[in-house]
Amino acid sequence: MVAPFWKSKLQEIGEGMANVSKGTVRTLATSAGGRAIPIAEYGLKEDFKRQANYSSACGAGNPAFYAQKEANAKPVLLIVGGVHGGELEGIAAVMNLMHVLETGSDYRGKRYDYITENAHQFRLLLVPCMNPDGRARLPIDTLIDVPYEKFVYYMQGSWKDGTLCKWPECKAVHPIKEASEFLGSYFNDDGVNIMHDNFFAPMAKETSALLALADEEAVDFSVLLHGGANSEVHFTTIPYLPLYIANKHQDFNGMMAKAYAEKGIPFAERNLVYTDEGSYPFASFNMTTAIHHVCGGMSMTFESNMGLDGPGVKLTPDEILDSHFVLFEEMLRFSLK
Repeated sequence: MVAPFWKSKLQEIGEGMANVSKGTVRTLATSAGGRAIPIAEYGLKEDFKRQANYSSACGAGNPAFYAQKEANAKPVLLIVGGVHGGELEGIAAVMNLMHVLETGSDYRGKRYDYITENAHQFRLLLVPCMNPDGRARLPIDTLIDVPYEKFVYYMQGSWKDGTLCKWPECKAVHPIKEASEFLGSYFNDDGVNIMHDNFFAPMAKETSALLALADEEAVDFSVLLHGGANSEVHFTTIPYLPLYIANKHQDFNGMMAKAYAEKGIPFAERNLVYTDEGSYPFASFNMTTAIHHVCGGMSMTFESNMGLDGPGVKLTPDEILDSHFVLFEEMLRFSLK
């Protein structure tokens, strides 16, 4: 049974966007399958007196040529759910965050006074589902208590011979559409996993739109919300980042470990400073990495527990939503430090 607060259907996203009154809503892009990708924006966009892109500004030795941010500039935060359309936890979490910003409480009626009292200090960019094609392909509305093998089928699909297309082999063919019998919800309708697109010549409109958003907004802190099966909540290490940014990730990681410990939510505090060991193959340059390189901000991948019927840690729907709100509150606190 789907919990009433678990808003993850495309129809529910549309209904939630229609009820936005304190922010503004627009269509960020149209997916490969022709589906709208809406974004809710809270707080006015400031003029950062841009005169160069981020890379060129760094080449000139002064990132202010890209974004001249005064001490009182509002931090720009970007939160994206549903990069893999079947990972419903992030979709439901962003929908509940929007409801907090509109009403003061989530769909359970739980209040978040710190968020509502401090939201005016930020520009918040909220994308509930970046991959509506994948979401439309998932025939169920929750993965809570779904058996692990069925979960794999729903996420990565199956190969032409009917065998499960498991992780990480699902990345061995890209785009994967012609190699699959059932195209899992990881992918858009063209079979592109936008986490692993070609970021220097994007195949997917979704990829181009998300990178353009981060670039145009000069995002200070972005988080892509993912599902990590029945793992402890954690952040993944993002390679190919400047040490300065990686250290900020590590600082936030430590802050999150304390916050989760106080809430009793299982969290794995991984090392987020990537070290190149000089071996081949190299680590992946993925969407999270690419976002940093177009805007210069912190860019992290959050892996939620999914509450599957399988081995590992199994959180309840309430605990999963709670774990996301710890993230949202700590993002605000960290960005105001």
